[in-house]
Amino acid sequence: MSECVKFSFRGQEIVAEAGQSVGAALIAAGHRSWRTTRREGAPRGVFCGIGVCFDCLVVVNGKPGRRACLTEVLPGDVVEPQEGAGRGELSC
Repeated sequence: MSECVKFSFRGQEIVAEAGQSVGAALIAAGHRSWRTTRREGAPRGVFCGIGVCFDCLVVVNGKPGRRACLTEVLPGDVVEPQEGAGRGELSC
């Protein structure tokens, strides 16, 4: 049996398997989208799942622009949805 890791998403505690990506853990917990596009606010989540696109961006521990499909979830991580590019200076 693998080890469990707990992190939070939108203030909700989520349990993941050690070594699992943030994206895989969110999908396993029933979350399908966690980012909105910069201009239209359209929902996004995992698209390619291998780090080629940037649809799965999240904010991890206050740092925006983290690809959920490539970021390993660590105990105590605080994951939040990302709006647009995650940086105000890029917003229109």
